[in-house]
Amino acid sequence: MGARMTTEETEFPASLGAVAPRGLAAHGITRVAQLTEWSERELLEIHGVGPKAIRILREELGSRGLNFRDQ
Repeated sequence: MGARMTTEETEFPASLGAVAPRGLAAHGITRVAQLTEWSERELLEIHGVGPKAIRILREELGSRGLNFRDQ
């Protein structure tokens, strides 16, 4: 049915849009804390995750005292 991911389903900020959360979910990433297991470079390889998405995700991680995995 192509349902749009919502913040309730993925925990990601609404400012991320729809494509990036779908791409992340396709890789099993549905929670912000899971991003700590990935480097920015790895995430950029996921469809829909570009520099803007990385910035938004970095800010969300930072607000929780978390960070991406080191390269």
